[in-house]
Amino acid sequence: RLGAMGAPMTEVKKTPDGIEIPPPGPDDVLYEAAEGIARITLNRPVVLNALNKHVQRLLDAALDRAEADDEVNVVILSGAGRSFCAGGDLYASLYPDDDPAPSGTDVQLRIWGFAKPVIAKVRGHAVGQGCELAGVCDLTIAAESAKLGEIQIRHGFGPPTLITPFLVGMKQAKELLLLGEMVDAQDALRLGLVNRVVPDDELDATVDEIARKLAALPQETVRTNKALVNRSYELAGFRDALAYRDDEAIQALSSGDRAGVLDELTEGGWEAFKQKRDALYEAPSD
Repeated sequence: RLGAMGAPMTEVKKTPDGIEIPPPGPDDVLYEAAEGIARITLNRPVVLNALNKHVQRLLDAALDRAEADDEVNVVILSGAGRSFCAGGDLYASLYPDDDPAPSGTDVQLRIWGFAKPVIAKVRGHAVGQGCELAGVCDLTIAAESAKLGEIQIRHGFGPPTLITPFLVGMKQAKELLLLGEMVDAQDALRLGLVNRVVPDDELDATVDEIARKLAALPQETVRTNKALVNRSYELAGFRDALAYRDDEAIQALSSGDRAGVLDELTEGGWEAFKQKRDALYEAPSD
């Protein structure tokens, strides 16, 4: 297209409901630190803070900053706008990115092994990779309106990071992973996906209070206790479970061709895809 002066215009990318999708930018992840607390914010509210390679690079860089800052004792991870994170970016093909970047699992394992405690502050949706991102944090505090779920099965995919069985137990993990349903905050608390549920208007204050307590405790002991808990799960096979893609039996089960699914996602078929795959599920209310 040409503008009024004959100059080329950049094509405007929009969601199916007509909202313009901003191109990747340096503010897709925000960072600030004060009083011993680093605040990392996923900042793509138009697409509910969906994750792509660019966001993963910025999130990894933000963790670098928090790790290098001796004044930072605790990290709060949150999402801008009405959701924590809607998982993998279904619009990533609009802005192709071939530059090297850590995978979503790489970043999540970075948080798992991060010496300093990380608190997930969950408002709105935390689904798919967003559910797993919240799950690998040391503490997960949810607003009453939050909805969580491992919804990848609707798209024909398994979970990138197999954290859920270690959080909720076998029966609950199978229910979450096989049905792909979202659960509300109280059910997430009952299942073990979150630590606490608080009224929406108390979420910020509650997370800040917990972060301040963590920041004020003896840091050597805080970090040792985190490492001890992680170590007990790693001895029980946590990291082996995350490497399930290398298992020959799992490879044999999941060796089908995914090209058709990817075509539906990336070649203008998202609306049809959503209608076909999500017909049996309640649409997000917000």
